Amino acid sequence: MASRRAVLAGGLAAAGLGLTGCGAREPAKGEGGRTVIRFATDWRAQAEQGGWYQALAKGLYADAALDVTIIQGGPSVNVPQLLAAGAVELGMGSNSPIVLSMVQADAGVKAVMAGFQKDPQVLITHPRTDITGIADMKGKPIMLADASITAFWPWLKARYGFTDDQVRKYTFNSAPFLADPDAIQQGYVTSEPFTLETQGGIEPQVYLLADSGYPGYGAMTLAPDRLIAANRDAVQAFVTATIEGWRDYLTGDPAPGDALITRDNPDMTPELLANARKELVDRQIVIPADGRIGAMTEARWVAFTKVMADAGVVPADLDWRQGVDLTFVQGA
Repeated sequence: MASRRAVLAGGLAAAGLGLTGCGAREPAKGEGGRTVIRFATDWRAQAEQGGWYQALAKGLYADAALDVTIIQGGPSVNVPQLLAAGAVELGMGSNSPIVLSMVQADAGVKAVMAGFQKDPQVLITHPRTDITGIADMKGKPIMLADASITAFWPWLKARYGFTDDQVRKYTFNSAPFLADPDAIQQGYVTSEPFTLETQGGIEPQVYLLADSGYPGYGAMTLAPDRLIAANRDAVQAFVTATIEGWRDYLTGDPAPGDALITRDNPDMTPELLANARKELVDRQIVIPADGRIGAMTEARWVAFTKVMADAGVVPADLDWRQGVDLTFVQGA
């Protein structure tokens, strides 16, 4: 099953375009005087977007005086470009590298909340006794997508001494992995492991990078600077309602959100949705131990930027604050 991983490269490439002067304006008013917000996701509707869909389905956005439309992503949808063109008011940023890339592009866009407290990226192996942790993968071939080379790979190299000669091409097709019992591939904790088990007939070993210290966030809400300046209250209302949407989706009845998800993406079966929710909960992807959904911290952004700067992916003097506004989630 494909997910937002497949468009990571496109998002990063778009972030490198000249996006200065992002075209967001004061949002229009919809029915009942509610502020119109078009929110673009980074892939087709799925449980990994459940908080936004639940907030829409339960009327949490409407209660916050917002008229929200969710525009689902896909292989031809580029969130940074939509933001740049003013085609949407808000969008989803898949991961922390995209935010830093947009800073480099002087895009005038900021991450205002993190839907995922842990980046869901994992490394996956067949059942094997020679690997019991990520450190054991040093020197072994690993299948990675192109975009991962400038995303989490620099962290793996710095932390575990991995080297570039380990990299093999990953094209989001698990057939090569299934054919080779010694293979290692990247994936999303909510997706590939379940597919490999149910369709591939193996019980994969799954290693979540975040549980070994990878400091990146995921599924961030991106807001253009112009929108923040023009209608800060609307951005705050969206963030607050989304946080409550996530809490309700993962701790209450997910049926309202799931109904909208399957309406937009009929490929989402009850089994796929239930598995993804379980992983989101069990792995504390969305709701961390302290319960602060959506939160971001200066310490995490400093640590992540240092990793990327030390690896030469971003300049040493890059100011991450140009791409992040922590004030919207200070009380999360």
